[in-house]
Amino acid sequence: MNSETSPVLTQAARRYAMVILAVVYMFNFIDRQILGILLPQIRDEFGTSDAYLGFLSGTAFALFYVTLGVPIAQYADRCNRRNLIAVAVALWSAMTALSGMAANIWHLTAARIGVGIGEAGCSPPAHSMISDYFPPEKRSTAMGFYTLGISAGIMTAYLAGGWVAQNIGWREAFLVVGIPGLLLAAIVRFTLQEPQRGSSENRVIGESQPRLAEVFRFLMARRSFMNMAIAAGLSSFVGYSAISFLPSFMVRSFGMAEGEIGLWLGPILGISGGIGFFFGGYFADHLGRGSHRRAFNFIAATVFLTAGLLAMMFLSESSKTALLLFIVPAATMNVYLAPVLAQAQSLVALRMRATTSALVLLIINVIGLAFGPLLTGMLSDALEPKYAEESMRYSLLIVTSVILPWAVWHYYRAGKWIDGDLARATEHD
Repeated sequence: MNSETSPVLTQAARRYAMVILAVVYMFNFIDRQILGILLPQIRDEFGTSDAYLGFLSGTAFALFYVTLGVPIAQYADRCNRRNLIAVAVALWSAMTALSGMAANIWHLTAARIGVGIGEAGCSPPAHSMISDYFPPEKRSTAMGFYTLGISAGIMTAYLAGGWVAQNIGWREAFLVVGIPGLLLAAIVRFTLQEPQRGSSENRVIGESQPRLAEVFRFLMARRSFMNMAIAAGLSSFVGYSAISFLPSFMVRSFGMAEGEIGLWLGPILGISGGIGFFFGGYFADHLGRGSHRRAFNFIAATVFLTAGLLAMMFLSESSKTALLLFIVPAATMNVYLAPVLAQAQSLVALRMRATTSALVLLIINVIGLAFGPLLTGMLSDALEPKYAEESMRYSLLIVTSVILPWAVWHYYRAGKWIDGDLARATEHD
């Protein structure tokens, strides 16, 4: 079916599509982040270092996730995006299930690479579809709803993964979350409708597909793009480091069990994190009605607040104090994502959208996912001779205190240029 000749979608069809895409993103993050709650048991069984655990949870996944995201997105800008997402869901779900059958750390690494390959086909086409479901003035809110899948996925991964790991085993946890994704792939393929490109803005799609170099040059001429992408990457550096190593911090510094950690961190990351994702998009839409600069200044302020609250958490002397202090930053650390994704879509021509999404995700995930957990783990290893089991505490403290203020500066710079860059978005239609 040619996506360009799809019928105009009803409001009910759009809402159904958003629910399904949010569920897809939830499964995306269940399968991606369940590793975090399982790392203590994997470390004990395979005897690996924190640096390798950081490589396993971040770099090994990200290497293929970010490099394949761009060519897959180029394909998505000219093909049926729904079908591409369905194939991607089936692939990453199968590889997650295979992770539970790993005989050694190398088998597990190979399976995690497979998860990264599958997940590369999710967000770029999904972002492009959302931009065709909803007009610019509602797009950040729609992206905020979509990104609820992140917090819901992390909550499910921590709750289900923590319980299964403690009561059955870490291998079974991978099977429990991987197999249902195969059913979800079928639901996407046979119930989701492909939107017509440009329908949300009454823009006419061009005949030619811009080459990657053209898209790259177009974006490099928008100073707001690079600043907001780098800022989002730095935010995700801290976010992925925290998600990957918070369970390890709680185990080593406070002696908590995996099941108890899941019961605490799951709801905090799910509920508070979800509030941050959704209202980040909602407030960005409302603040941006007069000037999008105000939205980016708001993001900068919340990220600065997050840095202070996380520092207090990592200096806490009890597990309950640390967890209670985490409730607010679990929300504020997420407000950046929906506005950044939405504005990246609004900055470009119609046939550039999936490719632009892949490029912004490439920058975010190279900085955040590929390097965040890896460098945090390496820093923990370096601090271990002096701080022993407390090395993870101080590694996370240093990362938070250095990286987030750096991100604040780039959000401020993005706000300075965003309104002028948005005015030139239709130059390549």
